[in-house]
Amino acid sequence: MPASQIARILRENENPLLDAWIVEQRAVNAQRGRLSDADLREQSRRFIQLLQQACTEGDLTRPDDPAYDGVRRFLSEISASRALLGFSPSETATFVFSFKQPLFAQIRSSLKDDPQAQIDEVWAATILLDKFGLYTTEAYQKSREEVIRRQQTEMLELSTPVVKLWDGILALPIIGTLDSARTQSIMENLLERIVASGSEIAIIDITGVPTVDTLTAQHLLKTITAARLMGAECIISGIRPQIAQTIVHLGVELGDVITKANLADAFRVALHRTGQQIGKIKSSPDKPKSQTN
Repeated sequence: MPASQIARILRENENPLLDAWIVEQRAVNAQRGRLSDADLREQSRRFIQLLQQACTEGDLTRPDDPAYDGVRRFLSEISASRALLGFSPSETATFVFSFKQPLFAQIRSSLKDDPQAQIDEVWAATILLDKFGLYTTEAYQKSREEVIRRQQTEMLELSTPVVKLWDGILALPIIGTLDSARTQSIMENLLERIVASGSEIAIIDITGVPTVDTLTAQHLLKTITAARLMGAECIISGIRPQIAQTIVHLGVELGDVITKANLADAFRVALHRTGQQIGKIKSSPDKPKSQTN
C-alpha cells in the first residue's frame, strides 16, 4: 500500500478531520476544564500536521521509522504536560485513540470506490495509531516517574537542612528515619556547609528520629567520620532514654563521640570547644528621678 494515500488524506482533509476529532475528544473526555479549547485545537492540529509529514517521508508499516521521530517527540511533550495537569494515563492515550474514528470515516469517504484500498488503509492506520497510543502511555509513565524522583530529591533536601548556630558551629536536625539514600544526602549537605563556613563543630540532632537501630547508628557513624575527615568534630544531641537503652542493647560503639540529651546541652559544649561563651547582660540600676521643688 503506498504511503501517499493516508498522507494525501491527511493533507487534503486537515480541517474536516480536525473538526471531527475535536468533537470526538470532547465526547470521550470532557477535559474537566484542565485544557482550554484553544490549546486542545492547537495540539490536535499540530499532531495531524506532524503525522501527515511523517507518513509522506516514512514507511507507514514501520511506526519506529526515524521519519516519525517528530511525532514521538510531540507525543512525549503532550504526555508530560497532561501528567502535570492531572490527566490519567488512559485519558492521555485517548488523545491518539480518539483520532481513529474521524480518520477511518475520512478514509472510507475518500476511497469509497475502492473497498480493498479502504481495508488496507484502515488496517495500516490502526497499527500506526495503536503504536502511538501505547507510546503516549509509556511517555506518561516516564514523566510521572521523573516528577516523583524530583519531588523525592526536593523532600530530602528540605528534610536535611544544615543550620549555622554560631561562628564555627553548625546544626543538622534530622527528622524521620535514616536510609542509605538519605544518609548520602545528609552527608553531602553537611560536608558542603563545613567547607563553605569553615566550621569546627557540627551538632547532629536526632530528636526527631523515632527509633535507632544498628543500620541507623552505622549511617550516623559514617556521617561523623566524613565530617572528621573535613576537620570538623561532631556532637550527637537528642539522645533520649529509650534510644540510649537501644544503643546499649545493640552493642553499638560510638567511640569518643560526644552525646547529649538535648540541643541546648550540645550547643553549650560546642561553645566551650570553640572557646566562646554566652552570658547574660546585667541590667544597669535605674537612675533616680530628678526632683523638682
